[in-house]
Amino acid sequence: MNDQYVWLIWSLAFLIPWVAVYWAAPTYRSVMLKASLITMLFGLTEPIFVPEYWSPPSLFNLAIETGFDIESLIFCFGIGGIGAVAYNVVTRQRLQPIPLTARLSQRHNHHLFAITVPFIVFPVLMLFDWNPIYPAIMAMIAGGITNSWCRPDLALKSFWGSVLFLVYYAIFVLGLESIAPGYIERVWNLDALSGLFLIGIPLEELLFAASFGYYWTGIYEHLTWKNQVRFN
Repeated sequence: MNDQYVWLIWSLAFLIPWVAVYWAAPTYRSVMLKASLITMLFGLTEPIFVPEYWSPPSLFNLAIETGFDIESLIFCFGIGGIGAVAYNVVTRQRLQPIPLTARLSQRHNHHLFAITVPFIVFPVLMLFDWNPIYPAIMAMIAGGITNSWCRPDLALKSFWGSVLFLVYYAIFVLGLESIAPGYIERVWNLDALSGLFLIGIPLEELLFAASFGYYWTGIYEHLTWKNQVRFN
């Protein structure tokens, strides 16, 4: 396959399970759409990672020439909705009131802080001279930790959501290598990374998936804390 279109096809592939879940689980449609629209904005951070982390050929060569690309918006949209509801879909959980103990806890007053921690941590860590993927991973881990601190009842969900999204994302990366063998070696800036691979996937990609799932799995509960609801 022509490398020029691999990033586009791969990003579009993330929309297939998104559409499937959206159609099959109407209960979560609103959550998926809101979560995806939020994460789609993260695609605008692509210039931070190109070419330091990777240099994917993209439509109209936008990634190489500007740092921005259309594919990043599609990719971030796709992972956002699935990341927010995957745990609940798999476990068939539904919306229930927040436990009274959580509502009475002082921690219940710090939802905004828990949500914004990654956006505080990331720019601080970027002051150090290292590849931007590492501050991104650490920032999301920090966000997951503060989410669990603020909502201890969601800690276990966040952990398993991390594992679930890690497996989900790893399947897509393996699929990427199957349709475009050697693409990772050609596109990722491996010389600037750890050089460690697990099942043929760069360690950094796996850490990204695990940290994203850890932070994003419980994000909806924090975004709706004033409505006193959570998945349970």
